[in-house]
Amino acid sequence: MKRTVASETALRRSAMLMTAFGPIIGAALADDEVIEILGNPDGGLWIERQGSGLAAESARLRPADVERIIRLIASEANLTCDRNHPIVSAELPTGERFEGLLPPVAPAPCFAIRKPAARIFSLADYVDTGAMTGADSLVLKSAIARRQNILIAGGASSGKTTLANALLAEIAATGDRLVILEDTRELRADAPDMVALRTAPNVPLERLVRSTLRLRPDRIIIGEVRGGEALDLLKAWNTGHPGGVATVHANSASSALTRLEQLIAERTREIPQELIAEAIDLVVFMKRGPSGRRVEDILRVEGLGPDGYRLAKPASPDLVIVKEGTTP
Repeated sequence: MKRTVASETALRRSAMLMTAFGPIIGAALADDEVIEILGNPDGGLWIERQGSGLAAESARLRPADVERIIRLIASEANLTCDRNHPIVSAELPTGERFEGLLPPVAPAPCFAIRKPAARIFSLADYVDTGAMTGADSLVLKSAIARRQNILIAGGASSGKTTLANALLAEIAATGDRLVILEDTRELRADAPDMVALRTAPNVPLERLVRSTLRLRPDRIIIGEVRGGEALDLLKAWNTGHPGGVATVHANSASSALTRLEQLIAERTREIPQELIAEAIDLVVFMKRGPSGRRVEDILRVEGLGPDGYRLAKPASPDLVIVKEGTTP
């Protein structure tokens, strides 16, 4: 009986939320081509679709309606939402990432909804659409076959997660055991041996990285490195768990390593540049422009020199074909 009541309550809340969203946002949530939905403080509604970029909708949002959406989502996620707690970070029941803000941190209620990928783009798709060169594709495939560690860098909404999913599709074919760590479910892998973990209010990413080492991973994947867990990840990658993928916010391929230093500084005053140079093999920089998201740059980390990290463009790719039962 309790389970029935709980189910009815969940359905009722879901129906209330969809009613609050209204027909335009509801349709956008159901549209596989939609990537992001943005509601601005001025009432403007912006929607980004695959291949067509961000565009303003003719409809306007009333502040009261946006506030109702934010409060309903906060209630669904058991979060406090008032003037002392004006920011709501949550995951919608259907998996979308939601960020809502109320006054006083915003002049009027506003929100952003990031949708998980409806389908996985392969490296071949990147090449076909011009978002990556054929040579870049071979460099990445070779790095995966050689169990090299790949750091994907870029700004917000630059396509880091989408590229990570494309790399995971390649990694899944190796048969390696994957452990995937995230704050929000965004990474997707069709690997036969995989453990997907996510953070919780009392379990930060840093703690998950440490537990991961006891799960016998072949490759460790992190959706986004954003704190002191960067140090634990680099140590793991450099001591028996190579071939991983992680993303980080940065403004260029070269500044991604500086960003790692800043994150590690949250844990220790001594920045282990040698560890960073040894653990990171490739840095891929994603950029969002008028024509869409694309691979802007790939740099190979060749070590540490007297003037800092030695970075170079990858040489002509020599794809390694890994046969079943062998290692590159």
